[in-house]
Amino acid sequence: MKNWWYYHKWYVVCGVILLFITADIIGNKLGWFRDTPDLQIAYIGNAPLPEDTAASIEEAFASQADDYNQDGRVLVNLNQFVSGASVGDLESISYQQASEIALIGDIDGCASYFFLMEDPGRVQREYQLLAMPDGSCPADDDLSADGKVFPWNPQLYLGEQQEGHDGMDTDADSDGLQEGRYGTAAELYLGRRCFYNEERTPYADECSRLWDTLLTKYKEYAKE
Repeated sequence: MKNWWYYHKWYVVCGVILLFITADIIGNKLGWFRDTPDLQIAYIGNAPLPEDTAASIEEAFASQADDYNQDGRVLVNLNQFVSGASVGDLESISYQQASEIALIGDIDGCASYFFLMEDPGRVQREYQLLAMPDGSCPADDDLSADGKVFPWNPQLYLGEQQEGHDGMDTDADSDGLQEGRYGTAAELYLGRRCFYNEERTPYADECSRLWDTLLTKYKEYAKE
């Protein structure tokens, strides 16, 4: 054994290292070594959201969602894709391209069910992923965001409605841009994705019910 170990010890060491690397890759892929979110939201805008704004969005969703994966807590992930930022130098261009590739990966991988957007009209024209009011996919020639989104106001779901409806314009055109209140260049709109095949986001049915809850609260608010 001593003779065998003398000639093979480095093979064993390398094999153990490769085993740990493989286990780490597989574990991260399957979510073994990180907390699994109950739902994910994709933000698409011109600039990254401020930390407090991102936190309020996650908190608002968490206050309305349930523990879908039964791990003892409600975890919401906000994935930010800055795909419309103005470009100038090569670094900005590379950042924008990387963000767009990451967004396509999110869409193809069915990671996010909810989409929070500055310009939902542009998102729908480029990706045609926003669902109809009943959750179905739009017709091939339907590239409009009309009826597929509503203005997002986290205060509605955190129980902190402000005087004058916090400045929300309930008649805003979903394809248009406005001056926003969230540290971005435009108002934010919430939409949900549709599914063109059998692949679904995790807990898609639960997220669909959450969408109904969020939309109902917005409609009640808009009537006031």
